[in-house]
Amino acid sequence: MGETIMTPDGLERTPGRRPRVTGHASVTTDPPTHFRLFSAQDVFGLRRSAQQAATAVALDRQDQVRLATALSELGRDRLGCGELEVTFGLDRADRPTALVVTFSWNGGPPPAQDTLDLVGKLVQVDHRAGTPVSRVVITQPLPADDTKPDELRNRLADALHGGTRTTEADHLRAQTRDLIATLEETRAQREELRRLNEELEETNRGVLALYSELTQELETTNSGVLALHSELEDKRHQLQEASEAKTRFWTNISHELRTPVNSVVALSRLLLAPGSPPLLGEQLEQVELIASSGQSLLSLVNDLLDVAKAEAGHLDIHPEPVDLRLLVTHLSRLLVSSHGREGVTLATPGLEDLPTLVTDETLLVRILRNVLSNALKFTERGEVNLTVTADPEPTAPAVLFTVTDTGIGIPPEETDRVFEAFYQVRGPLQSRRPGTGLGLPYARTLTELLGGSLTLTSQVGAGTRVRIRLPDLDHAYPKQPEAGGSSRDR
Repeated sequence: MGETIMTPDGLERTPGRRPRVTGHASVTTDPPTHFRLFSAQDVFGLRRSAQQAATAVALDRQDQVRLATALSELGRDRLGCGELEVTFGLDRADRPTALVVTFSWNGGPPPAQDTLDLVGKLVQVDHRAGTPVSRVVITQPLPADDTKPDELRNRLADALHGGTRTTEADHLRAQTRDLIATLEETRAQREELRRLNEELEETNRGVLALYSELTQELETTNSGVLALHSELEDKRHQLQEASEAKTRFWTNISHELRTPVNSVVALSRLLLAPGSPPLLGEQLEQVELIASSGQSLLSLVNDLLDVAKAEAGHLDIHPEPVDLRLLVTHLSRLLVSSHGREGVTLATPGLEDLPTLVTDETLLVRILRNVLSNALKFTERGEVNLTVTADPEPTAPAVLFTVTDTGIGIPPEETDRVFEAFYQVRGPLQSRRPGTGLGLPYARTLTELLGGSLTLTSQVGAGTRVRIRLPDLDHAYPKQPEAGGSSRDR
């Protein structure tokens, strides 16, 4: 083993030895710090050296006590083993992260399991049994700081070589000091824990009070919400009943009015028929006025009845292939004869290459008739133009009907209100263009009933543009339907 000397701590050290292979490949001990243990006095010195080493590498007080206690217990367990040696070192040369203490011995029984369990509670321990040399490696992580590796190794070497001789009395006094320090620290921790518990209890009381207050407020809010919900439900029922009553009224009054109005129209036509007795000039004008007024009243009654049916969901849809050429021709003749005036032109699309469409033809005629009539009514000069094109959107087949006019236009603030039933925009033409305000609302209702959409854009003095998009309701119909598709009520 070579010459040995006694250190001031009472430990034997072998000078000039190379670092021993301790089974921890990354451990370096430069300069080498080896201690031999022969007696209980050496264990006392080992405890003192452990505290000095822990202080040198800046471990806190608790870690110092843990490391010293762990080494003392393990050294006491290993006394009597051959060539028992303790090595202090750092785990890495470039950037140390842990203090490593290695016990090595030759022969002898393995460490007691209760000792290893005790040491394992204090520090990281690794028992490596071997033949003939066995080892126990203890690792204590270092605190993170900016100390350079060389400086840290020098401080460790100075601490381990500059101690004083330790007696059993010194050892007991050191243990007593450690115990007192631990008790003081425990007492301080207990006081801190008590203070934190008091703060936590105070916080809990505040949280409970806040929870109680919030719960009470929430219950009050819920009560108000329930009352409001009940009131809104009552209002909803009232509005629903009012709407149903209105629909019933429209339906009943429309039916009741249709019979006498039909009689008026029929009798006026009989009076105007060629085979009837001749009428004087004034009588003829009066009968023609009666016939015209009766026809207008009959159209209004029919519109009211259809609106009531649509709102009640009783208006049936009958999809069929529509001959758009015949439909456009029919509408053009009808509107020019009833709404045409000098200075206003009704422009319709060419009859070639019109798209195909499957929808309810009767409802489509009513939609276009109302929109075109409205445009002609409020256009004093220029033209009303109808275009029919296939929708370019690839999502689903549809047809676009666009009606543009050069009329008086609609103010921006009135754009949405024109779709309210019976609402009319006030202006100089209203007195000369009487109406009910059902045209656009009725057209939009029927359009949505057919699964389409009706949008309107307008500029005062420049005219109005209405765009109607109607989807194809049945793709299975032939592309070229026969002319003269059915019509319920044109």
